[in-house]
Amino acid sequence: MQYIKSRHTIEDIIKKSRFIGIIIPVADEQEALQNLRQLAVDYPDASHIAFAYRIRTEQVFICRFHDAGEPSGTAGKPIFQHLEGKDLINVLVAVIRYFGGVKLGAGGLARAYGNAAKHVIESAEIIDYVELIRVRLTLAYPQMQQFEYQLKKLDGRILQQDFSEQIDLLVELPAASQEALFKFLS
Repeated sequence: MQYIKSRHTIEDIIKKSRFIGIIIPVADEQEALQNLRQLAVDYPDASHIAFAYRIRTEQVFICRFHDAGEPSGTAGKPIFQHLEGKDLINVLVAVIRYFGGVKLGAGGLARAYGNAAKHVIESAEIIDYVELIRVRLTLAYPQMQQFEYQLKKLDGRILQQDFSEQIDLLVELPAASQEALFKFLS
């Protein structure tokens, strides 16, 4: 699985129609819908705003696509196929179309929307997804310095720390590093 870190935009003209591809990282479905509402505000004169998103939650994948008034299967699905093909998660891709007066036909529309999605995905920096876990720990004060060093080597970080007789920690680290952390602690 992969994801992107930042928003990217591309633009293409096909037979007088203007296609604007936008890729946006999103954390959840609510954020995806919020971004879609903002795109409708940002592009009020657009003929169509077709989109697809693919979001990973703890239990399932949430996948949606919409043709935005274009013939069925000619806009949202071609966009979604590129998300799925690249195994991208937590991402929204929208393609905004300003109709230029020349009809493209079903095949032409599918190619135009698919190519806009492909090009905007290619323009973004794609990063491998690393599943993170959170672990609660209690340490004695003399262990702390060595623990911080080991946690840094495992690409982890301390989210919370409470100091009393001992140190209570909430740490976040890649799931693949959990076994190494527990081996270090024992």
